[in-house]
Amino acid sequence: MKLKTAALLTVLIISQVAGTLPVSAESSNTPASQEAVSGAEVTTQANPSSGVQTTEEQPQGGQTDATTDQAVASEVVEGEGEENQPGTENQRGADSASAGNPDGEGNQTTEKPATSETAGNPNELILYFNSTKMVHGGTTYHAPQPMQVKKGVSYVPIRALVDRVGFKVSYDQKTKETLIQKDGTELRFKTDSDQYLVNGVAKTMKGTSYQTNNTFMVPLTAIMQALEIPYKVDNQGKRVIMNLQAKPVAKFTVEPKEIFVGEPVVYITESKAAEGTIINERWEGRQDVFNAPGQYVVTYSVQDSSGAWSAPYSVTLNVIQPNQPPVARFETDKPEYKMGELITITDFSYDDRDPKELLTYKWENRAYAYFTPGPQTIKLTVTDRGGLSTTYEHTVNITSETLYSEENFNMLFIPEGEKYTFIGNVMSRDKLNYSFYDEPSTLIRSNSPETVNSEGIVYRETASGDMRFMIHHVNNVNKDVKMYVVATNINNAPVTLRTDYLGFAGPSPIATAAGKRSVQNYFQSMLDGSKQSSVTLEPGEQKLVMTELSAIRMRQGHVISLYSDMYSDLPVQFDVIMIDDQADPLEVLDQLPILDRDGVHNRGTYEDSTRVIRYADLIGRQPERLALGDNADDPNLVGVDPMVGDITHNTGNFGVLYKITLDRVAPNVLISFNPRGGKYSGYAMVNGKIVPIYSLGQVSPTEQAVLHRTGNFEQKVEILLTAAPGSNLPINLLFTPMPSRVE
Repeated sequence: MKLKTAALLTVLIISQVAGTLPVSAESSNTPASQEAVSGAEVTTQANPSSGVQTTEEQPQGGQTDATTDQAVASEVVEGEGEENQPGTENQRGADSASAGNPDGEGNQTTEKPATSETAGNPNELILYFNSTKMVHGGTTYHAPQPMQVKKGVSYVPIRALVDRVGFKVSYDQKTKETLIQKDGTELRFKTDSDQYLVNGVAKTMKGTSYQTNNTFMVPLTAIMQALEIPYKVDNQGKRVIMNLQAKPVAKFTVEPKEIFVGEPVVYITESKAAEGTIINERWEGRQDVFNAPGQYVVTYSVQDSSGAWSAPYSVTLNVIQPNQPPVARFETDKPEYKMGELITITDFSYDDRDPKELLTYKWENRAYAYFTPGPQTIKLTVTDRGGLSTTYEHTVNITSETLYSEENFNMLFIPEGEKYTFIGNVMSRDKLNYSFYDEPSTLIRSNSPETVNSEGIVYRETASGDMRFMIHHVNNVNKDVKMYVVATNINNAPVTLRTDYLGFAGPSPIATAAGKRSVQNYFQSMLDGSKQSSVTLEPGEQKLVMTELSAIRMRQGHVISLYSDMYSDLPVQFDVIMIDDQADPLEVLDQLPILDRDGVHNRGTYEDSTRVIRYADLIGRQPERLALGDNADDPNLVGVDPMVGDITHNTGNFGVLYKITLDRVAPNVLISFNPRGGKYSGYAMVNGKIVPIYSLGQVSPTEQAVLHRTGNFEQKVEILLTAAPGSNLPINLLFTPMPSRVE
């Protein structure tokens, strides 16, 4: 610390801070702190050699505070009389000087030239028992209050002391705390508390801080140890002598951030000298190359030209093995199979770092069964996140004997969520002539303009009761945007808005992927209740709802997709908007234009959007189909575009939730999904289980995805289905009697 020369007269400005000064009053003289450096654990410790080890100097243990305070208190009481007695002439003069200062710790500080008593080490600050007198570098100053004793603990006016030490003092109006800051250390105190914070960590003092005559007082030893200031007690001279010589600061980082066995480590020093320059350094545990994995502690200390050593700075390095390629391996349950015989593959692949679910698998010539005789080589390539991969091959032999034909095998063994090519004419199957009714639920379908070319309101509607939102849009604004739904209470009474189910996906560059995942998440919220919430809107109040939409900004060309079931007890206005990702939706809403529909996709409000189908007769004794979204057996909903007032038809019935109950499905029946309008990718819920409509992508009209198989007994089957945005309608649910299994 650079001190002012004794020839300068310094005016100590002591302004009242109505709070607490954060100082690290730990019981130990060697406190430790930790920070993150290059991914390593870092510990900074005070240099033990800087502490003084006799009863006259700063002690090292928890006993020191009490002992020193009692020693100081003893001298104050014996020399000056009763506890807290103002006592000295110096103090009385200071009180008189500051009597008119409303700030208490005012700027009435007396200085006088050095005398033979005060002249000495410019790095020393001397406090006198029961006195306002402070001698700093040969110059005498006066604090607004003297060093005082309460219940055996010596207190000092912290603002005056810290100003002399050279720390920054401020007050946090929000937390009612006084802050002391220096070189990255922050201390926080509160009035009437024996607790304080050191860089956010709570510490305990020997006494309780307090205010007296608008001056903030804290225990002396707490300050000394918190600021790591060496000191000694001169009982004969009735004074405390502090050594203010600043120590250098040691610090270093390491490169690379991930340290591997056998690879060089670079140490980058960032030390600072308090006086002059760094002239010496000391390392412990340093290695330029680590030859074994594990944790290593490296400690660094520096010495400056004044002779002072820094506190040791320690970094814990985690040395790891270099990334190894994953191991690809699998086994089949048999070495030889008949044609049409199920092949069971067990995967034994693993990696040294990545969990199995994060590895990338590429199979070649893998099949559930083969239908030509001869050897079949199955190949697996496994790749980890580091880009390393290995390949494993295994050959099985297929005999000329047939167990199942390909069609029969597929019906019996293709897993749920997988697909296979359809054989025959789907449309030649008999249709189930079902009846239905619609349950009340207002569908708000925001899907046009699907590709949004400018900022604005893509949908505005007022609704109440049960409602369902379907929101599906693409960003074509040529910048990053966000989408929001703003709910406005247009009533004179509070409104409760409840979310029951919600499924969101995106932003994604692939529309079908976002639509498919939003349906999956929608069904998942029905199973686990994870999206249930409610919000109250006061009259005229606006709030953001369905905030998943705006959690991540949408880049150019990216798609979002959302389904949500909600309920409100009174009408609420909803605005679905797309705006610049930095804009405040509540501030810009009133200036946004209502965007035109695109003429291709559908938007509109539709009543009674939950369609209930119940079929009581026996199904599956012969091939049959149930058609949805065809506007014949399943007519489209008719509604209105509220922004232009036009009648609109919900082509494909997107956003409609189908609740299908089949009371009697025959034993050994395959239930599968076949799209008719084009490729389809989505999810269904069958008897409470979420099943993909094809796990790895899309299903075409020539294919069918397996949803469910009944067992050896007649079964009731319940299916929940809603069209995934980005896919095509209509679709058929197929019911096919399966062949008998070969025993």
